[in-house]
Amino acid sequence: MAYYKDDRELSVFKEVSSFHIQSAVLSDSGNYFCRTKGKLFPGKSSNIVKIRVQELFQHPVLTASDFQPIEGGPVSLTCETRLSPQRLYVQLRFCFFRENQVLGSGWSSSPELQIPAMWSDDTGSYWCKAETVTPRVRKQSLQSQIHVRRIPISNVSLETRVPGGQVTEGQRLILLCSVAGGTGNVTFSWYREATGTILGKKTQHSLSAELEILAVKESDAGKYYCQADNGHEPIQSKVVNIPVRIPVSCPVLTLRAPRPQAVVGDLLTLHCEAQRGSSPILYWFYHENVTLGNSSAPSGGGASFNISLTAEHSGNYSCEADNGLGSQRSEAVPISISGPHGYRRDLMTARVLGGLFGVLGFTAAALLLYCLFHKTSGESYATSEPRGASRTNPQVSTYSSPIPDMEELQPVYANVGSVDMDVVYSQVRSIQQSEDSANTIRTFLENKDSQVIYSSVKK
Repeated sequence: MAYYKDDRELSVFKEVSSFHIQSAVLSDSGNYFCRTKGKLFPGKSSNIVKIRVQELFQHPVLTASDFQPIEGGPVSLTCETRLSPQRLYVQLRFCFFRENQVLGSGWSSSPELQIPAMWSDDTGSYWCKAETVTPRVRKQSLQSQIHVRRIPISNVSLETRVPGGQVTEGQRLILLCSVAGGTGNVTFSWYREATGTILGKKTQHSLSAELEILAVKESDAGKYYCQADNGHEPIQSKVVNIPVRIPVSCPVLTLRAPRPQAVVGDLLTLHCEAQRGSSPILYWFYHENVTLGNSSAPSGGGASFNISLTAEHSGNYSCEADNGLGSQRSEAVPISISGPHGYRRDLMTARVLGGLFGVLGFTAAALLLYCLFHKTSGESYATSEPRGASRTNPQVSTYSSPIPDMEELQPVYANVGSVDMDVVYSQVRSIQQSEDSANTIRTFLENKDSQVIYSSVKK
């Protein structure tokens, strides 16, 4: 027994048997018959049976929400097919492909696939397959071209991101390059204008990128720009000037006086200077940690501060520099102040006694008083007024009694305490000698009847 389809022999059996088609397909449609074969008698053919195999479901067709999407935009793919009315209960599943690459998670019961964003690299041929779960019948669609359109970039800009809003030496600096529009992979590049050298390059699916400088140096100050390119034409940003602020270094304090050994009345200049630091710099001056004052250096460099010295100005001096990025204190510089500068020696002026009194003490002043007056006037005692001052009611007296011992002498001039920085002597009095000159000299400072010659002697 032999079976035929369209006069093509399908199978031959040695005995009467059935012929089975396990899973019919469209190509199984045709005219079928069978025929006997024998050696002793001629073979005979059966009647012809025409078999037409119907489609369980139609060949799928791939459709897309947009076959020319703009880069970066979403696309929805659909694998469309239709089940035979007699087999609407059959379950189908679907799979989508780009070229020979499976998209998404592979086979799914959904005939749709959502692609969130399409990029220029996604341009190519797309197709899909549909199949029954059981029995398995698989069909695929024709291939369809999807061309992803790219939009040129526009409005490239460069900005800095830094803690505190100002670029400070040693801090982290971020250079942000961004574009207002454009699609696809964008290549960002950063340049320094002075040298034209490239500082860095990044390619990514975004409208901005960052270049990080971990620790800014003073040499990093200057002008910068960036470029962006997505395959059409590179676009350059405007040039941005980036100044680098420098914290002040430890300042150095210098003391300047008119003589090697400063004395009361000298003008002392304190000069403070930090070798590094962005201007303006404010300098503070201290004496034994007590603030004397401040001075500003708007254009950088150092600053000075002047004081008129008194005996209380001995001690340690220091200064501090501050430009808003942190302050620095100098090392302490000591200075010792001597008594007032010696006045001109003059035998006819009593002013020398006051100067010597402040330096040598009570005993030396009395000794000089005795010697000078003994030489000039014998047994007479005279007082003279300091240069440049007016005298009121001068009184001169003589005495014949012996001069007392120098240990008992008391000064004629006394520094009774300055009420002003510029005042050296507060009062100078003239007394009239009596016979008991020793007691008179010893107590003349307490004599309320003595005449005031000068109420204040300026430096």
